[in-house]
Amino acid sequence: MTKFSLACVTAGLLCAFAAPAPGANPTGASAAFPDFAANSSIGWVASGSGFGTDFVQPPSGPGPVTNDPAHPYVTNVAAAATGRQPTFRVADLTNPILKPWAVEQMRKANDEVLAGKVAFTADARCFASGVPSFLLFPANPVRFIQTPKEVLMIWQQDAQIRRVYLNRPHSAHPAPSWYGESVGHYENGDTLVVDTIGQNEKTFVDNYRTPHTAELHVIERFKLIDGGKTIEVNVHVEDPGAFTTPWNAIQRYRRVEDGPMIEMVCAENNAGYFNYDVVPIPQATKPDF
Repeated sequence: MTKFSLACVTAGLLCAFAAPAPGANPTGASAAFPDFAANSSIGWVASGSGFGTDFVQPPSGPGPVTNDPAHPYVTNVAAAATGRQPTFRVADLTNPILKPWAVEQMRKANDEVLAGKVAFTADARCFASGVPSFLLFPANPVRFIQTPKEVLMIWQQDAQIRRVYLNRPHSAHPAPSWYGESVGHYENGDTLVVDTIGQNEKTFVDNYRTPHTAELHVIERFKLIDGGKTIEVNVHVEDPGAFTTPWNAIQRYRRVEDGPMIEMVCAENNAGYFNYDVVPIPQATKPDF
């Protein structure tokens, strides 16, 4: 009997491939590779800035949007620890990466938050996040499944899935979709490089509601550091439709071993219990591809 990945079985996914044995090379080549899933109990929890929900700034050069200094962002965790009032994010619109139309769109979102409305985040509204915002999903671990032909990244809450197709070029004209088309390869024996294009314009690139266009092109480099206890992801973002220049960001994940992935459902949480406007759950009228 074929031995399937326990993470797939637990999540209720149909896996038509055998899980690689610990230490096996999913590429089929002789070179080493970063093994993000040596056993089915391993997951990775975002742990960068803002308890994983914001990108870490790069050492130099243009970086991602952060909060407006006049309106500090206080997470629920930080509020509980310090006694301060938690806040929603207000974006710093002086970041020079933003084109004027993006600034104006984000200004409207800022004004709504300052007027007392609840800020949109993909995880709170059961939306697919897109790339690179997938890296900012909080609290629950991301699981990896590595096979010779693809890498799956599965966020435990709502089983959001990214598919990275290995060692193949992009399609000539990928149909726009929530997560776009990701192709990847292993590099230097320790890094997974992921190149993503073909995203629709329904997502934001971060939790500050920074928009993008269909020209968005994201390159991520996933690397194990700290003796395998941490994944560091270096992110490069280009979108001449939304940004004045390419920019870089960093996310980090800490390793957890908390048993196989459990089933979690997001949809029933998307309710307006406190009399605020709820962003509708996405409804598909036709297939994306």
